[in-house]
Amino acid sequence: MLVVLLSVLSVVGIARMVGPDMVRTFYYNAAYGKLDAEVDVATQGLEKLKPRLEDFSLASRLVAKRVGPSVVSIHKPGFGGEEGQGSGVIVDPEGYIVTNLHVVIGARGLHVRLTDGRTIDATIVGVDEGTDLAVIKIDAENLVAAQWGDSDALDLGDLVWAVGSPFGLDSSITFGIVSAKERRSSSGMVRGAYQEYLQSDVAVNPGNSGGPLVGIDGKIVGINSAIVGPSYRGISFAIPSTIAREQYEAIRKDGFVERGYLGVQPEPVPTAVRRKFGMEDGRGVLVAQVVQDGPAERAGLQPGDIILTWNDHQATDPTLLSRAIAATEIGSTARVEIRRIERSGPVEAMVEVEVGRSPLSVPFTRR
Repeated sequence: MLVVLLSVLSVVGIARMVGPDMVRTFYYNAAYGKLDAEVDVATQGLEKLKPRLEDFSLASRLVAKRVGPSVVSIHKPGFGGEEGQGSGVIVDPEGYIVTNLHVVIGARGLHVRLTDGRTIDATIVGVDEGTDLAVIKIDAENLVAAQWGDSDALDLGDLVWAVGSPFGLDSSITFGIVSAKERRSSSGMVRGAYQEYLQSDVAVNPGNSGGPLVGIDGKIVGINSAIVGPSYRGISFAIPSTIAREQYEAIRKDGFVERGYLGVQPEPVPTAVRRKFGMEDGRGVLVAQVVQDGPAERAGLQPGDIILTWNDHQATDPTLLSRAIAATEIGSTARVEIRRIERSGPVEAMVEVEVGRSPLSVPFTRR
């Protein structure tokens, strides 16, 4: 026992003599050895993954080269010398450019800067307030047009790239994944009454609006339109290409998008109402407001009515109902099944409505 105690005291004495510096050196050497081993393992792992990582890097470079020359920076002089700025994408070599309405609205003049350095004046062909889209045109030669892709073919997790001019930094490209599809504008986060959106985590900032969201083939799958918050927070929205292309073609042809009109403000049916009246099957869209002397009011619809079907198609979502109404021929008669909550209880009825023309379906006038 005495021998053991003397040995311990000897070790303690030696430790005191060599001092804390040697102890720290021993500790750091051990830690460095472990770190060095981890670095070696990581290096070997990256070497194995290098071909696949190079493929991804190559894909990003090719996407940038494919769509980059088609992306433009849009500038609009404002009052007091201030200048607004956004992005757009050339979709026809004749000079047609798709962008957001909020990028060009209120412009006293527009000029577009191309990736080759040219700055060219632009004119507004037409706009669509319902989807926050605009088409502008420039007169120039040797323009490179991007191609439309199919946003319906996207799946959650698919890679996408955004190209634009955030904060005026031209030709910036970022990438991410598709986070969600069919986001509805009823959330109040984004513009557009007839709209649903692609959600991605691509870095989109002020100035990216109007620029393209592109897929792995370098084709347009969306038009970047909105973000959550004043700057990038990992949630951004793009108008799907299937919608944007359809609106572009209509605007190019007529200067506006023609839509049917009912004259109501549709909203989701409150959960409490569904429970109280046994409407938990998902059917029904609440009529929150009725426009005075609009088609709905003339047909007898009232605030508080619940639309169950539109032309025999079930109404389950305010945005989808708005799009169904918009797609209905102007002047035609639509059959609307409603449920009205009377004092005696809910009453169902079939109402016929003559579909009007949307107030948004007018040629663009500078404002």
